[in-house]
Amino acid sequence: MFKPKLLTTLESYDRQQFTRDLIAGVIVGIVALPLCIAFAIASGVSPERGLIAGVVGGLFVSLLGGSRVQIGGPAGAFVVIVFGIIAEYGLDGLIVSTFLAGILLIVFGRFRLGSVIKFIPLPVVTGFTSGIAMIIFVSQIADFFGMKLEGQTANFFEKIYFLAKATSSINPTAAVIGGASVFILLVWHKVLKTVPGSLVVLLGSTLATQLWGLPVETIGSRFGEIPSMLPMPQVPDLTFAQIRHLVSPAITIAVLVAIESLLSAVVADGMIGGKHRSNMELVAQGVANIGSSSFGGLPVTGAIARTATNVRTGGRTPVAGIIHAVTLLLLMLVFAPYAQMIPLSALAAILVVVAYNMFEWRSFVAMLRGPKSDVAILLATLALTVILDLTVAIEVGMVMAVFLFMKRMSGATEVELITHEMREPTTLEETDVLDRSLIPTGVQVYEINGPFFFGAVYKFREAMIQVSRPPKVRIIRMRKVPMMDSSGMQALVDVHNVSKRRGTVLLISGLNRQPHDALEKAGLIDLFGTENLLPTFEAAIDRAKEIIAAEAAAQPKKKEKPASS
Repeated sequence: MFKPKLLTTLESYDRQQFTRDLIAGVIVGIVALPLCIAFAIASGVSPERGLIAGVVGGLFVSLLGGSRVQIGGPAGAFVVIVFGIIAEYGLDGLIVSTFLAGILLIVFGRFRLGSVIKFIPLPVVTGFTSGIAMIIFVSQIADFFGMKLEGQTANFFEKIYFLAKATSSINPTAAVIGGASVFILLVWHKVLKTVPGSLVVLLGSTLATQLWGLPVETIGSRFGEIPSMLPMPQVPDLTFAQIRHLVSPAITIAVLVAIESLLSAVVADGMIGGKHRSNMELVAQGVANIGSSSFGGLPVTGAIARTATNVRTGGRTPVAGIIHAVTLLLLMLVFAPYAQMIPLSALAAILVVVAYNMFEWRSFVAMLRGPKSDVAILLATLALTVILDLTVAIEVGMVMAVFLFMKRMSGATEVELITHEMREPTTLEETDVLDRSLIPTGVQVYEINGPFFFGAVYKFREAMIQVSRPPKVRIIRMRKVPMMDSSGMQALVDVHNVSKRRGTVLLISGLNRQPHDALEKAGLIDLFGTENLLPTFEAAIDRAKEIIAAEAAAQPKKKEKPASS
């Protein structure tokens, strides 16, 4: 459960696999370089913080992770969150929030919550992912066209307002570089797959800018020189007041890291035919975020695009991820002085394509043709992500999904009153179970089909009050009840108490394991009486006949009237 995949894969590691991992790791490291820089700049921080996250976070994810091929690093999904946290809490607040998120992720993993997170509904995930893609796209328009904005804001509509006012400041040169970069990114994989298109865009745009002295804004003109060394690690000062102040953004980061990393691991499993260890992956992501924040880096998660690149280029063990981190570090040490020459319009073009791929409009349109409840969750989550923030969107989306799930489950549960004569069996299974004999007079039979939980209890209560005259015996068949919660148990207790006051004996037949165990743990077996909990319906009918016969025998016989003369 908590064994890193690295240790498992090294048990049968060979030179041939190392060669494939080496090639894959180097390629992924080259692919990661422009993305780490672009994500950092889009988040409102200096480029080296994205590189630190890729190096330190990527290393820990591969060393400790529960996936064979997961690549860790900064991701586009965090651009919106990081920008908002910095705007409200500052850079120190981001570092502390990321550190706390790492601790929360370790707790998630140790408490085995990895399997729970995988149950987040697809409309919620698609909704907030599409919303983030829209925000990233809008946030890159200014740099793409070289526009000068009057102000910076995390609000989606305010950003559009500033963009509309700044249309007169469009830099044609920057727009040409951005447009050409998008074109190259979209078609390059058809020309040459071994060289990443993003690397071609960075090298080509940088060379063109420097050789021809193009008047465009670069990384250096905005952020200055990029450090070519990792800073010394430093654990942030944590106080109770600070933790209480930053617990909300920390939870947001932790939840999104968990969702993104496990989604990436699931996608990777499908590509290699493997199975990841979700709880170990959460622990690794926690350590990675603690490590990244200690060096001043961005939040870290599993990067789906880089993970897919790793698989496609031959990576099959965490060694490839370790080589990716080492490659990225070497590139940072060697090429950091030259990275400041990269035009921002080229980086914006890379993120525009990232946003397009994140949106996955084909899946989005297909989901719009699905059930209305899923469409409502999808659109609500997307709208709240864009209008408010990701935390509110996920919370509301999950609440909506839970309520709609309860509605569907309650619709799947039926409570049926079976009258005096049993209906004819319709399946072989029912033929084996049902008794074709007549139900004795004075006996009512109810059958519950489906989960007996709080969402279906109201049906049970309504069925119980449909008959005005109390019967002598009431049988409740539960052979088709797979589970029962505390609300279901309380409903049975209420019916037992009402039946007892009215002189009716309550029998329960066909209890499955979970409902029986639930009643036993709650101490309710004695309340109903073990003699009134019958394994089969036939046994319940026999018990009902005994009760009716005993009651008839206990009643005094009426005296016969003398015959008239």
